[in-house]
Amino acid sequence: MSDNKSAKVRLDKWLWAARFFKTRALAKAAVEGGKVLYDGQRCKVSRTVDLGATLQIRTGFDEKTVTVLKISEHRGGAPVAQLLYEESADSIKKRMDEADRRRKFAKANPLFDHKPNKKERRQIHKFREDTIL
Repeated sequence: MSDNKSAKVRLDKWLWAARFFKTRALAKAAVEGGKVLYDGQRCKVSRTVDLGATLQIRTGFDEKTVTVLKISEHRGGAPVAQLLYEESADSIKKRMDEADRRRKFAKANPLFDHKPNKKERRQIHKFREDTIL
């Protein structure tokens, strides 16, 4: 890990080293797919990461807004990787609110709380047969 300004690290390599993605190939695909924004704009995989840059990273349902604190091209453990960036308080709040919303929706929707039992499967099959004809 180096925090001098002369270090040049590609964006995909930094994302991999900061443990946002398991492989560099996944990091590359995310950048190319527009799931990673560098200072609010789409960029290329080969973009050099600068200290203080703001990244918006979407992975699954989560979107994180982080500021680059250190530059590293070597992947370390999770505690070391968390020293490379700082997530904004607004980003953390948004993620928690969104997770809460998803959790409440799952609880409120009784259709998805369990696997159908034998009687419910029969009803589903009967409904499908009746609607097809």
